[in-house]
Amino acid sequence: YTRLKNPTKSNKSHRMRLRISSHLFVFAVVSFAIMGLAGFFTKVAFTLMLMATHHPPAFTRGLLYPRDSETREVRCLDGMWNFIASDPRHPAKGIEEKWYERDLSKAGPTIPMPVPASYNDVTTNSSLRDHIGTVWYDRRFFVPQSWIDKTVWIRFSSVHYEAIVWINGNRALRHEVGHLPFEADITSFLNYGQENRVTVLVDNVLIQTTVPQGNVLEMPTDFGMTLVQQYTFDFFNYAGIHRSVHLYTTSKIHIEDVIVSTDIDEETGIINYKIMANDTDDDSLVAFVQICDADDNVVATNTTPVNEQASIEIRNVKPWWPYLMHPQPGYLYKMEVFLSTSTEKNIDIYRLKVGIRTISWNTTSFHINGKPMYLRGFGRHEDSDIRGKGLDLALLTRDYDLLHWIGANAYRTSHYPYSEEAMEFADEAGIMIIDECPSVDTTNFNEALLTKHKSSIEQLIHRDKNHPSVIMWSIANEPRTAELSADSYFENVAKFTRMLDPTRPVSAAIAVPLQNDRAAKHMDILMFNRYNGWYSNPGELNMISSRVIEEATAWHMKHQKPVIMSEYGADTVEGLHLLPPFVWTEDYQVELFSRHFKAFDVLRSRGFFVGEFIWNFADFKTAQTVTRVGGNKKGVFTRSRQPKAVAHHVRRRYFKLANDLDNAPVPEDLFPYLSDSGSSCKFGRDEL
Repeated sequence: YTRLKNPTKSNKSHRMRLRISSHLFVFAVVSFAIMGLAGFFTKVAFTLMLMATHHPPAFTRGLLYPRDSETREVRCLDGMWNFIASDPRHPAKGIEEKWYERDLSKAGPTIPMPVPASYNDVTTNSSLRDHIGTVWYDRRFFVPQSWIDKTVWIRFSSVHYEAIVWINGNRALRHEVGHLPFEADITSFLNYGQENRVTVLVDNVLIQTTVPQGNVLEMPTDFGMTLVQQYTFDFFNYAGIHRSVHLYTTSKIHIEDVIVSTDIDEETGIINYKIMANDTDDDSLVAFVQICDADDNVVATNTTPVNEQASIEIRNVKPWWPYLMHPQPGYLYKMEVFLSTSTEKNIDIYRLKVGIRTISWNTTSFHINGKPMYLRGFGRHEDSDIRGKGLDLALLTRDYDLLHWIGANAYRTSHYPYSEEAMEFADEAGIMIIDECPSVDTTNFNEALLTKHKSSIEQLIHRDKNHPSVIMWSIANEPRTAELSADSYFENVAKFTRMLDPTRPVSAAIAVPLQNDRAAKHMDILMFNRYNGWYSNPGELNMISSRVIEEATAWHMKHQKPVIMSEYGADTVEGLHLLPPFVWTEDYQVELFSRHFKAFDVLRSRGFFVGEFIWNFADFKTAQTVTRVGGNKKGVFTRSRQPKAVAHHVRRRYFKLANDLDNAPVPEDLFPYLSDSGSSCKFGRDEL
């Protein structure tokens, strides 16, 4: 555990790691100053050589989403846990004193802490909100005697940023990178028919080799020196056990993974699959696979050896279609897997849902099931009051209802992987997902960062590979792609992503101007973020449309790839109105969007523009700064998920597009009643 490697000098260790992680960047600058251009490029070449020869990250195994079956039991450990925040000046104290060997209450006063939730906003304590370093959780749980012949797992859906887990004082696992699941076999650590204890150490510190990156500085205060976490990304660095914790059982020989891809041949659906078992030495292991439709009718079966590629065909297939493109969007089949040996039948059973669809793309367009797509949606955040980034199923349900209400068919998981429950919602709702890894504002490219960046992508693809809603991988948001080493770095990351999954396009949301960017050429579909009328020329509404058209066209002309505008928008104070429109008012946000809509329609007519994404779906919390009043206010909905004026404006556009492109029905309440004149209503619809 590198952060606590030298616990008596933990603050100095943080600073040392910062110096080491930025070593290549600093050395490059020194080389340029001392040796001139030749020395500089010699150092760059050496840096790129390291990147080209580094060892790839370890590949993830297992981690199927916990589901009950005839052979599996699942227990949720969500609820109230005990919690202690470490002294920021001595984050390794709990390790030194071995707090994990006994109840946390023996180490000092604990407070109750809900799981899942971020710990930052639960209390009224500002020191906990702004805490830097380690915190500790523990709770007790009961394991029945009936589990003694099973393999027992503990699975965390997300802990931010780094975690160590102990069971009854025994170290079970360590995991780095937030927003992604991890698990461990804890069979040998448990007391069966008795109570057990789980202890979790969480570290939220971000440095130059974490994903995402940050810096920790030691600064003077009125009461002495303190640590300050700095980061450039524009959302609050919430921390804690953010998603559910499960115990679950499997048989000793069990289904470890299910890998699915799909195809369509006229009216026949094809599910290509591979059933992975943990025991690779038993040649008698076979998997019986049964596919059921949405009404639970069996439509296809097949029996194959495990750990081998196989396929199964479904006649008169019902494809998975996005929302507003088909009367039954998000159609899913159920895949049932029964694992057997030569002597024992159905030793493990697992079920998952599968959507059958195809994805393809070329230099100008993106297709699902052979039909060109036009993506319309949002960048979002997992963010809400009090619970921070903690999983909230009520909020998640509300968000998807609002996505349907507003007529969106897609969103990007900016700027990290969202919950597995959110992905399942997307599958069911027919919402297309651009799935983004947690690399944001990536800079100071180096070998250690590259390894962790690729690990985060590998974990993401391993988790989300079977979701039909996932249509694209985003490997970064607003990386500093003007840097010389960005070229080799993102070539490496993009190739690695395609190696893991060649069936989906690779992209990144780029904010660097076209003439300075070095990464777009490595992407399959281009995404760019630009804030005309806000960060660029604020208040100048007449400087938006032409600039958007010119830049999007230039990206396409240079790289000959489809283009998406992945971010645009303006901050808006809820309820603030001024005429004529003025920055920060709801009126200005509506007008700024209209100028973008006009540009998008021109770009759509040119045949290469495939999507528009608003920043943001809802207001969200950021770090404290004088440019943010209670957070980022670019949402079309408030943080409490109520619509601003622009939400109704966007709704009319999105449904108009759905009607024009796919003949989708228009909601009855889209246009408020004006008069009993039929012409007035018709005018409203035609002139939208």
